[in-house]
Amino acid sequence: MTVAWVVGSGGLLGSALCRALRRGETALFSPAGYFSWTSEIELVPQVAKAVQDFAARVVGANRWEIYWAAGVGAMSSAETALAAETRILSALLRLIESTPLLMAMPGALSFASSAGAIYAGSSDYIVTENTVPVPTTAYAREKLVQEEIVRSFVRANGRVSALIARFSTLYGPGQSLEKQQGLLTHIARCTLKNIPVRIYVPFDSIRDYITSDDAAARMISALRATIGIQRLQVKIIASEQPVTIAKIIATFGSVARRHVRVITSASKLSDIYPRRVCFQSTSVPVDRSSPRTSLLIGIAQVMASERVTLMRSWHTSAK
Repeated sequence: MTVAWVVGSGGLLGSALCRALRRGETALFSPAGYFSWTSEIELVPQVAKAVQDFAARVVGANRWEIYWAAGVGAMSSAETALAAETRILSALLRLIESTPLLMAMPGALSFASSAGAIYAGSSDYIVTENTVPVPTTAYAREKLVQEEIVRSFVRANGRVSALIARFSTLYGPGQSLEKQQGLLTHIARCTLKNIPVRIYVPFDSIRDYITSDDAAARMISALRATIGIQRLQVKIIASEQPVTIAKIIATFGSVARRHVRVITSASKLSDIYPRRVCFQSTSVPVDRSSPRTSLLIGIAQVMASERVTLMRSWHTSAK
């Protein structure tokens, strides 16, 4: 039996990972109480207690897995917030390393990173794992620092394998807009409210969007594929179906059966996002049989979810 812990289970990717793990023959560990992500002083002892509880939970299991899907950082985040996130990751790995029960059995760590950020300055038309990272933001540079922390942890602990999963842009039902992310959710909300959508990049900008459920399934399968092959793997997880912003707007119009009103303008965020993003994974295993939700179906799911949320808010305000 495998016992898995998803750090950041309340987020878009984390919740998708929990759904996928529950469908398989995996025992899911959940810490007692919520983590105080906005307070580093409170968070460190909470993480320490969770590691001890996790160690107690894996007694009798064959192996353990930890999926890092946490983080408050985004492309526009300040360096101070990003550094705090790095310190929490380091603290978690030190706590794991100092827990003999965990170090005495096979374990695996999967770390969620950002392909869009790390390769933002690359001139390669198609970005693969062989592409040299060209970070252009503090967020991207900090992600590379965090990746190196994971590498160092694996090098120092021979019974632990790891996956560094560099994701393209994730989307799906329930996405938060608090981190200045989530273009598709933003378009869905504006379309349902019949208000203009503000777009800060050119219509011919190319993006790679993958649903959180597809991404979670690939992350799990890629991590487990490292067993017996290699102890550390870097893998790009993307839909590999690049699409323009114009196509996205048109797809929303088809799903909503109405014209999507758009206002284009520039902002401080316009220059930090790459103009064209095309990803292709060439590392083993190649994702031929992994789930692939089409953009049309994915957008329809987001629209349906946002419609329910909007109706609930209307009902609440009417009371």
